[in-house]
Amino acid sequence: MDNLKSIERATDSLSTLPSIGRKSAERIAYSLLDLGEDSFNELIESITALRKEIHECPICGNLIDDEGCPICGDEERDRKVLMVVSYPKDILSFEKSKQYHGVYQVIKGVINPVKGEEIAPEVIKHLITRIKEEKIEEVIFATSPTVEGELTASYLASKLKEEVDIKISRLAYGLQMGGNLDYVDALTLGKALEGRTNIKG
Repeated sequence: MDNLKSIERATDSLSTLPSIGRKSAERIAYSLLDLGEDSFNELIESITALRKEIHECPICGNLIDDEGCPICGDEERDRKVLMVVSYPKDILSFEKSKQYHGVYQVIKGVINPVKGEEIAPEVIKHLITRIKEEKIEEVIFATSPTVEGELTASYLASKLKEEVDIKISRLAYGLQMGGNLDYVDALTLGKALEGRTNIKG
């Protein structure tokens, strides 16, 4: 017997999420039917709020749900050091480690020639402009130690060196090539930050 059309539709939508295969998506769809009305409505409202209430900080690209970014607005942070990360969730990893006290810039992805993915020109322009205007003294590339992450760091470093004369460094990761920041513990991130190395042009 074929699935009900609504189950199929929900399964199709859920399976587009990262790390959720079609079987898992189907199980989740059926599980939603078992939720009480209050729990189901709360789930729907919380998902809707993600789209309505969360937006990007116009300065660093971090996700915020207020008008002001708590990191960009923190006067206690070292504004001479800028860490470049691929995604907003990477900022959370470093903030949890409590090892970094500078500011951030999200570049919204990595360069992946196979998938045709690249860093948008306006993102690179914003990064360079911010470095100049805020008189940044060091840029730390904290993209994940994957082939794409390394390519991204190398490419952006070369772009920066064409425009500004500052220290450019790369985290000294204590994890295997191909890892992701999501799974790195606070101690490892701290050591990676301490042992960062200069990117030579």
